[in-house]
Amino acid sequence: MPHVLAVHGIAQQFKGEETLLKDWRPALLDGLRLAQYDGAVEVDFAFYGDLFRKSGTMAGAEPQLRPEDLSEYEGKLLIELWREAARVDPTIIPPDAKTMLYVPDLVRRAFLALSTKRFVASLTEKTVILRFVNQVYRYFNEPKLRAEAQRRVAVKVNPDTHTIVAHSLGSVVAYEALCANPGWPVRTLVTIGSPLGIPNLVFDRLVPSPTHFLGAWPACLARWTNISAKGDFVALQRRLEKCFGDQVVDVAVDNEFDAHDALRYLTARETGQAIRDGLASN
Repeated sequence: MPHVLAVHGIAQQFKGEETLLKDWRPALLDGLRLAQYDGAVEVDFAFYGDLFRKSGTMAGAEPQLRPEDLSEYEGKLLIELWREAARVDPTIIPPDAKTMLYVPDLVRRAFLALSTKRFVASLTEKTVILRFVNQVYRYFNEPKLRAEAQRRVAVKVNPDTHTIVAHSLGSVVAYEALCANPGWPVRTLVTIGSPLGIPNLVFDRLVPSPTHFLGAWPACLARWTNISAKGDFVALQRRLEKCFGDQVVDVAVDNEFDAHDALRYLTARETGQAIRDGLASN
């Protein structure tokens, strides 16, 4: 039976593999059904969220993260995110060209500019902005965490794992793990709500490093479908073909509000189609 390996995204440190699989599996199968796939499939899950959980934190009592709590480096990332968001979304007023320097007030302005977007109206989505910046920073600046997150993916890959579906930061983890393991049986990658194309924050920090402004293609892959929703602030570069070559198939979906939500991506017919195509080819 073919296996689909799912890899979660940001802000999942208070959940676990079984908790997430309970939601992801039926959502993924719903997308497949909409795409008229009626075959059998096994869904497995690679969980790394606990790596971001601070020791001593009580379960269910996640500390509130505020813009003023960000480090200088994280603040700069938030400002760059604001700048990139303004570039692709005309409804966001861009920062002044002089605002490259880090100042606490500018960080708050960046947060407000992003959190007043039409698709980022809820408290949950506003919190996700800060979690995204914090966890992206930690992933790229804590080598042990980065290596362990990729190992969590690696141990779930078996000879029947032909398709990986990865959301948000999980698409970065999955991509780097795929590049590091060219002999894997994985032939299809489906990224949803992916930040892989965001310059400076993500794209330019990948391993292997992009060459001549083009990211490496994982050697084991035969196909890569990237699915992004309008209004998803994490998937700012919606066309990954610009970053990784025209082999990437970029597909747009409409998730309405909570545009970055993984389950909304998974239940989309377009996501089901991408997964179905991968399963059918093996």
